[in-house]
Amino acid sequence: MELSEKIRLALKNTEVILEPKELISSYGSTTVHYYMLAIPMYLQFEGRSKDSETIVREGRITWQKPKLLTPSYMLRLEGFSEEARKALEMLAMEDDDLAMLLYRLRLVRDSEKMDIVSESLNSVLDKIIDDINKNSDKHTAVIKGVDQFWDVSLSKFTQELMSKSAYYSQLPDMMESNDIGMNSSGFPVIARDGAGIPVAARKEIELLFKLFEKGEIKPSRLKNELDRWELFDQYQDRFLGFFKRK
Repeated sequence: MELSEKIRLALKNTEVILEPKELISSYGSTTVHYYMLAIPMYLQFEGRSKDSETIVREGRITWQKPKLLTPSYMLRLEGFSEEARKALEMLAMEDDDLAMLLYRLRLVRDSEKMDIVSESLNSVLDKIIDDINKNSDKHTAVIKGVDQFWDVSLSKFTQELMSKSAYYSQLPDMMESNDIGMNSSGFPVIARDGAGIPVAARKEIELLFKLFEKGEIKPSRLKNELDRWELFDQYQDRFLGFFKRK
């Protein structure tokens, strides 16, 4: 069986048993504690019952505050394939006010651990869910995955959580804060102020200026943000004025 087919089957056989009670926050970072349960691959080669052992992987994933962007802004970021860039270019040409969300996440490596439990997967699953409910954990997930492709199973969970958060959390919150609106086709678009500057960009830039003036971030971070929004000319005097005062 080819690798692509194995990955497809891993995605198909991945099931999110318990979702976090709260979605990814629109206003700050979010950390999700996950349990990944799987039947050990080696059991089939050893001739043992699949109910004899369960692999339990545990870890944490942290998302930064979701960032509201436009297709043109996305094109100024690195890491996209040629095909993805072409798609972004098409979106930018069609409607560069189209609202897009960027999620940045990282695995908290020092929180990762793996245990092999001499019980069936369903038995282990019931105990973990009972503990979560007793502790009223709002940011914990339980996933039934595939042993040899557990990272693929984890990626399916993260993608589903981001999609759900975008639709039910970020978009409603950003509409309420007037950062986005809807175009005539019903698609979310960024809102602009009287000067034509995206409202979300203005808020982010003002925050970065405060951090910059306090010495909490390097000037390059602020400069990069201004360039990505193509707003450096409008803020140039203010930006360079800081260095003249020193």
